[in-house]
Amino acid sequence: MGTRYPGRVLIVSEADDLHAAAMEAALREHHADGPLRLDLRDFPRESGTVRIDRSGATRSLAGISGLDEVTAVWWRRPHPSDVPVGVRSDDDAYRQAECDGFVQGLLWSLPARWVNEPGHDRIAHRKIVQLDTALRAGCAVPETVITNDPDEARAFAESCGTPVVFKRTGTSRAEFSETRLLESADMDRLGGIRWSPTIFQRYIEPECDLRVVWVEGHEWVVRIDSRAGAGQVDSRLDTSVGFSPSRLPAAVSKSLATLMGALGLSFGVVDLRVGLDGQHYFLEVNPQGQFAYLEIKTGLPIFASLANLLIHGDGTVAGW
Repeated sequence: MGTRYPGRVLIVSEADDLHAAAMEAALREHHADGPLRLDLRDFPRESGTVRIDRSGATRSLAGISGLDEVTAVWWRRPHPSDVPVGVRSDDDAYRQAECDGFVQGLLWSLPARWVNEPGHDRIAHRKIVQLDTALRAGCAVPETVITNDPDEARAFAESCGTPVVFKRTGTSRAEFSETRLLESADMDRLGGIRWSPTIFQRYIEPECDLRVVWVEGHEWVVRIDSRAGAGQVDSRLDTSVGFSPSRLPAAVSKSLATLMGALGLSFGVVDLRVGLDGQHYFLEVNPQGQFAYLEIKTGLPIFASLANLLIHGDGTVAGW
């Protein structure tokens, strides 16, 4: 059992998020700490108040007591406030902005350790930012065009000389959108990207895929035998193939550390592809990525590592 921590951990996520529930269990098991849980959709149905005077600030939100004792926050999967729809859309937009501004101000003013700091988290979610930063950090990045111009997309695909994949530019809670090969039938539908900018990227034939859970300098690397299954193009949903703990070459590890530092992330789930040429290609990093299945498949102590980061500021796990 770990040493009792003098502060509190706050997990901001969906009420039914399995990762949040597993983290709560890890904190109780390893640190005897019962974290606070917050789903932002509970506001403004439940009240919130901030008082500021000479003695400092006190906060209450959605029936949660002890917010002012919070010393670490896992900004896991925050929702906007759940503001009821009224008669006028302008009024709805105003109330939504006021509620979101209140909740964000209340939480972001906490003098806590953030995993991840919300401003950095928001910027790092932008895939163009990721790819450009990764290239400058020394990572290998497949040739890429991101555009809403059908002619630009068509010219890139025709000049690439290899298969091309396409995928979404943004992120949301909408239905999962997998990376797909660009087929001849898709070329006839490129006009649709005018209203939906799309990433087009040279396809890397895989030797394997690597999913790296980054916990403030600690790399939990999982090798995915993507060539053995149906998910060679996008292995993220194919759990039928082999998963095993792995390690990164020193040069790749150094570039990854530079990337995460430049993005200001203390946590993230990074997707790399090892090509047939032996090169480690950076595909993306998700600051709120899924990793529970990686721990189940490999036994790597990822939840314990993240719990240690929240509690002690260090993701080291004894014996690993």
